[in-house]
Amino acid sequence: MSDSTGGTRSRIQTVALELFTEQGYEKTSLREIAERLGVTKAALYYHFRSKDEIVDSFVEDRITRLDELISWAQEQPADAKTRRAVIDRYAGPFFLDERPSVMRFFEQNQTAFKNLPAGLQLRERMLRLADLLVRPAASPAAQLRAVLALAAVHSSWFAVRQPDITSDERRRTALEVAYELLDRIDEE
Repeated sequence: MSDSTGGTRSRIQTVALELFTEQGYEKTSLREIAERLGVTKAALYYHFRSKDEIVDSFVEDRITRLDELISWAQEQPADAKTRRAVIDRYAGPFFLDERPSVMRFFEQNQTAFKNLPAGLQLRERMLRLADLLVRPAASPAAQLRAVLALAAVHSSWFAVRQPDITSDERRRTALEVAYELLDRIDEE
């Protein structure tokens, strides 16, 4: 892929993300994305054949990172130190570059996203990661704490609403809550 093709794909992703967040995934058409970009629908089709393909492109990177984290976590001891290390590694990418926009898209389009293949793949990876966080405990309370610890990280982008909070402060807050949940897993 040439630099200009990669740049065009990136512009399409950015504009699609804006529109999906502004009006919702289901209410946004490829025609609207093309119009906002100032290109023809055919030019848009050259890069993405559907809205689903655009969403898949957001998720591919996340799935790759989750697979790497899952592989790493499987090789670590099942203890409190590893749980904290897993949540630290999980949190890192959420506080970089475009991640807040993607997280807002996911949050605002949950109904549509959960039925897309990309949404199902992401959900499956998240549950695998949560299972690794509860090793060896597997009580319902431990399972819920693990899922909520993961959710604390990505939910911080829409749950913490102070307009002047920095990404570092948001990250610290999310990890503080996640640690509280993870540290109680061994109590079961």
